Amino acid sequence: MSEPLVIVGNGMAAARLVDELVKTTLGRHAIAVIGDEPRLAYNRVLLSSVLAGETASHEIELRPAGWWRDRGVTLKYGCVATEVDVGRRELKIEGEESVEFSRLVFATGSSPLRLNVPGAELAGVHTFRDSRDVDLLLTLAAQKKRVVVVGGGLLGLEAAYGLAKAGAAVTLIHLMDRLMDRQLDAPAAALLKSLVERKGIEILLNANTARIHGTARVEGVQLADGRSIAADAVIFAAGIRPNVALARDAGIKVNRGIVVDDHLQTSAAGIFALGECAEHAGICYGLVEPAYEQARVLARHLAAKDTAYRGSVVSTNLKVSGVSVFSAGDFVGSDGSESILLNDVRRGTYKKLVVADGRLTGAVLIGDVGDALWYLELIRNRQSIAKIRTAMMFGRSLALAPEAA
Repeated sequence: MSEPLVIVGNGMAAARLVDELVKTTLGRHAIAVIGDEPRLAYNRVLLSSVLAGETASHEIELRPAGWWRDRGVTLKYGCVATEVDVGRRELKIEGEESVEFSRLVFATGSSPLRLNVPGAELAGVHTFRDSRDVDLLLTLAAQKKRVVVVGGGLLGLEAAYGLAKAGAAVTLIHLMDRLMDRQLDAPAAALLKSLVERKGIEILLNANTARIHGTARVEGVQLADGRSIAADAVIFAAGIRPNVALARDAGIKVNRGIVVDDHLQTSAAGIFALGECAEHAGICYGLVEPAYEQARVLARHLAAKDTAYRGSVVSTNLKVSGVSVFSAGDFVGSDGSESILLNDVRRGTYKKLVVADGRLTGAVLIGDVGDALWYLELIRNRQSIAKIRTAMMFGRSLALAPEAA
């Protein structure tokens, strides 16, 4: 008889786990997916494309309804899980009876942070995190509103780009001295800033939000240095917080995220976590690729195959505000490393390869990212680059040509 396996959350991590499970443990588990978003799992990375009018909302769904049905998955979306009873092995759902489980996986993702500043509760203050947020932002853009986006990371840039392309007047403010400060070095961030500004987005760096002005609704944003920006709406896109309340209330160990071991198991036997809600070796990744790697490991573990998760080489490979961006590994460089640089501002291209101990240890690419996955493979495999060092800046095809080997 199939073991009941319940996955809490119906986002990208949950969908990938189901995909891996049906390939490795077919028939072993009766899978149920419980999610609070009122739609099928979708590619969250493409939300800005929906906001910008480049992609229809239904086109970002990861799998059609028939795919889940054909694989025997019980899919319940628009349902809020309220309690996990570890002892009774039951998941309670708001307004419904409990669902029994033999094993349970938390794939509850993250929630957007709202800055704790005066005026944050005003009407017209929103976040950018899921498809419901996109619907609100599309309304703002259609009304040609003046919008301030708070946050110059991936989410903030995507929100700003989507809003600007949809018709809003956008100012993006960022606390740090460069955009995407966790993924880019200073020259790459400067180039990205100039490319984004060409799309009509005003960018203010070293900008600390002090308060949001307004009586009944948003009228403007005041910065700590005294500058004021007129606005009809404010979008917080300044970070995320792992959704851990359900696990914590069940007595499961939680730090910043739900603590898991190398098999993605929590402190409770037979209960696991992956994706943005999970914390492995003190790290909450908050990115898609680590979640996919975790899904592969967990599916194999549940299939009783010898496997372990040892952490991920963090990489970013996205089109940010219409600009192709890639970074991976130690892209800043450390003692003993050296950097190979190519910076063509006119063409909007920047390449930085970091080399240490005869291996590629990090990379940053802006504009031309055609060889991004090859560089990532070199970083992850830690293979010697001695034979290709001279040519690898110019791409895989040249570096691996017979005369370069």
